[in-house]
Amino acid sequence: MRRFISFGPALVVLLTTLVTLVAAPAAVRMIGYAQNDAQVQLARQTLEKEDILDRINVQVRAIAEAVSPSVVHIATQERAGAGRRGWIRVGQGSGWVFDDQGHIVTNSHVVRGAQQIVVQFPDGRQVDAEVLGRDTSTDIAVLKVKTTDGLVPVQRASGEMLHQGDRVYAFGSPFGFKFSMSEGIVSGLGRDPRTVIGEGGYTNFIQTDAAVNPGNSGGPLVNTRGRLVGMNVAIATATNADGTSEGQSSGISFAIPLETIEFVVSQIIDRGVVVKGFLGISHPGSDDMNAAFLDNINYHGRGVAVTDVVEDGPAAKSGLRKGDVIVEFNGVPIWNVPGLRSAITNTPAGKIAEVKVWRDGEQMTFRPELASLPPTRRDLIETLEAMQRFGIADLSQSRTGVMVTDVLVPSAAANAGFRPGQMVLKVDDQAVSTNEGVLAALAKAGFAQGHNAKVTVRDPERDAEMTLEAQGAK
Repeated sequence: MRRFISFGPALVVLLTTLVTLVAAPAAVRMIGYAQNDAQVQLARQTLEKEDILDRINVQVRAIAEAVSPSVVHIATQERAGAGRRGWIRVGQGSGWVFDDQGHIVTNSHVVRGAQQIVVQFPDGRQVDAEVLGRDTSTDIAVLKVKTTDGLVPVQRASGEMLHQGDRVYAFGSPFGFKFSMSEGIVSGLGRDPRTVIGEGGYTNFIQTDAAVNPGNSGGPLVNTRGRLVGMNVAIATATNADGTSEGQSSGISFAIPLETIEFVVSQIIDRGVVVKGFLGISHPGSDDMNAAFLDNINYHGRGVAVTDVVEDGPAAKSGLRKGDVIVEFNGVPIWNVPGLRSAITNTPAGKIAEVKVWRDGEQMTFRPELASLPPTRRDLIETLEAMQRFGIADLSQSRTGVMVTDVLVPSAAANAGFRPGQMVLKVDDQAVSTNEGVLAALAKAGFAQGHNAKVTVRDPERDAEMTLEAQGAK
């Protein structure tokens, strides 16, 4: 009998397997597509339903609309030829409208040495401006534009506390892209200018991660209400963002706090010069040095150590002494060296300050009357440069006093009556007997900021004293 082998069941299994191998991936893909489509639809529904990001956008747009009209672009120019087209641009930066009287605030380094300044407003207007005054130690300058039409002063967050983590917005002209805006948070407070730009300064910086680049210098830094909390000044490359630097944003930028700005700007507008408070103490040069000093005296807490006091200075007269730890100044807690330095210099000369200190395990309070801060080395250098621009090229010091040894001809100094051989006796009724004394007296008068000073000299040709007008040269 012949045997018949049936392949039917095996063939069915084989065909089923082949169909499964072919169809299963497609089915899986279809399931995946369906799941993906469901997720997309759900996400779209969520976006349509939830409007938190839309509300954030509305707020940020409102900040831009509220602040942008107050921001200006600043171009500095130098004479390179005759006529109206004989000016060339040498620098650029940013600024902001301080009030409706035509005062514009920016960084001092933005307009340093500028022969001509042009301020551009967001509406396209370009207006000439002049420097009303500069304070190099805080890097703040005030300009005066030749118009008061259509000015929109920025709102200021005066008296409001700024905290780490607060959201902030920086405005300016990075790399010449005018009226730009960037966003970030406050990364830190109380940063020392010397660790940022390599120079001393009587302020403490706000650190942010808002994008700031060359050209942003002088632009406003505002909070979520569109109110000014600071002014952009530098970036982490230790290069000022003045429009000529090669430094670029690295996510660490710095701003001058509003408290310092208001103190300096108000004085420049009122009298053209800035007089900072002087307590008459020495303290450690950095926070690390301060920490070491406090550890040596077995003190653990906030505060800055007093390492010395100036004899007959405000601190000494009030009872402060070496070894004290200043923990509070005019009601403001003192956490670091820049904070103390800023608190002192932002207090007007002649005001009685309340200083709380730790001494021998006890807290004590002293009330010194602050004096005027003596001119810094930078102030003297700027005054010397201004004196040379005026036309007094050189002074010499001898046992008998200070002599004018070189006067440029022609110059404003020569026109005012200054001649070689004259002995300088007084500057604004202040007796002087050294070169540095002359410069310090001129610096006090605001000579480098354009203020005139009366200089009393003895003229050997006339054998008489004369009072001449030294015209301040910015």
